[in-house]
Amino acid sequence: MRYKKTFPAFFMVYLFSFSCEKNPTESTWKVPELTTSEVTDIGATSVTCGGTIISDGGATITARGVCWSTSQKPKVSDNKTSDGTGADSFTSEITGLRAGTTYYVRAYATNSTGTGYGGIIQFTKHEIGTVTDIDGNMYRTVRIGSQWWMAENLKVTHYQNGDALPNVTDNAAWFWLNSGAYCNYGNNATNSDTYGRLYNWYAVHDYRNIAPIGWHVPSDVEWQIMVNYFLGGDEVAGGKLKEIGTTHWNSPNYGATNESGFSALPGGERDLGGSYYYIGENGYWWSFTEDDKNCASQIALYYSSSFIWYWSDFKQDGFSVRCVKY
Repeated sequence: MRYKKTFPAFFMVYLFSFSCEKNPTESTWKVPELTTSEVTDIGATSVTCGGTIISDGGATITARGVCWSTSQKPKVSDNKTSDGTGADSFTSEITGLRAGTTYYVRAYATNSTGTGYGGIIQFTKHEIGTVTDIDGNMYRTVRIGSQWWMAENLKVTHYQNGDALPNVTDNAAWFWLNSGAYCNYGNNATNSDTYGRLYNWYAVHDYRNIAPIGWHVPSDVEWQIMVNYFLGGDEVAGGKLKEIGTTHWNSPNYGATNESGFSALPGGERDLGGSYYYIGENGYWWSFTEDDKNCASQIALYYSSSFIWYWSDFKQDGFSVRCVKY
């Protein structure tokens, strides 16, 4: 007679437990958590991005970088960089981009459980260039629609023919001006390194021209062509013009995407009485357009709004200047 082999009940329970129980450490592992860095250093064919690891998910990070695509949800199966391993912050350079194209990018990190992603950032690779003024200052330029704009505020201290613009620091003298002049915000020249200089409207409207050769100060019509035809109108254009982040703009820098590549900075103003206001908060730019014998047009951007605003101000006020190509 054959007998069927059996095991004691307690042994069967032990065997079942041994074969089915997961490693308690592995069961708590998750995909990494991370954030995506801002897109910066937008060059002719490349940009800089990166990420910061918040959590490795309990397991070693074996790959990390950024992935990008023209689709709105890029994955590691799309284009990607490989930027080492480990759970610290990292910087990525994205190359081979096409001008005039909108991309979506996000950071990624992979461990043995899978791949985690940071937030998605949209950016547009712009057609860019440079232009140099009579003083030798070089400026980045960007194509917005059919127009070429300076992507930095003007710093020049001479007209195109070489005549000097006076730097007027005295408040009373500034008030009584009826000819072109400039100043540095707070009478501090270091502010102009970042934010450019402030000019009264008489400098803007002088026939000797303060713009680089082949360029000019834009009229109301030229500002509005950019805003309405290329940037979607007043309500959103301000955000598309402003530099992103709070390095130069005060928080919250509402709505800032710099989708245009214009990289607007808040250089503040000097009023007709000579006082300085709003650096870091607001940016004001002259228009070539005259409103009446006392006032001329300007546009304004605010740290608290995505709008672009149009105002009429005294010609003695000091505002920033951007130039557009003929």
